[in-house]
Amino acid sequence: MTYATAPSYTTFQTAAGECAIAWNDTGVVGFLLPAQDYADVRRWRIRRAPDAQHGTPDARINGVIAAATRYFAGEAVDFSEVPVDLGGQDVFFTRIYQALRQVKYGETTTYGALARDLGMGPERARDVGVAMSTNPVPLIIPCHRVLAAGGKIGGFSAPGGSESKVRMLRLEGVEITEPKPGKPASPTQGAFEF
Repeated sequence: MTYATAPSYTTFQTAAGECAIAWNDTGVVGFLLPAQDYADVRRWRIRRAPDAQHGTPDARINGVIAAATRYFAGEAVDFSEVPVDLGGQDVFFTRIYQALRQVKYGETTTYGALARDLGMGPERARDVGVAMSTNPVPLIIPCHRVLAAGGKIGGFSAPGGSESKVRMLRLEGVEITEPKPGKPASPTQGAFEF
């Protein structure tokens, strides 16, 4: 990826585990959701922020770290105004990420609904899913708020997988009913169906 300036990164502890953040002069370029194992942090750095050097956050990034810490402690936090640098991201993915940033704390949407909001048909829902799996700044671009059709939890590529997604949604007051064999999961609030 090409960024405006070379990124820096640091790690920080939250109530849910250790997070990492990478940034440059433009904004946040990478974010690791809580990990329980340092190996997860190392893998994230190699995969998502290979050019980043360990650095000391400025006031702007310290504000994002403080907000993330409050979020994982259970406080409602809005990250929609946090500046991000999506570098060499695909233009279509960038459009998806911009639309997703409008989904507020405690709300959910579906892959298909996001495609529809961008003026595309349901066949593009899979592309939305790919964008979610490659989201460089989860939480700030809230991919955990995107569910599969029928309110199913869908995938999640962060440490802890779908269980992490469920925990984050529960922090926001969105209860996901675990599916019984042959029955889809259903959120109890905030979901938009396609």
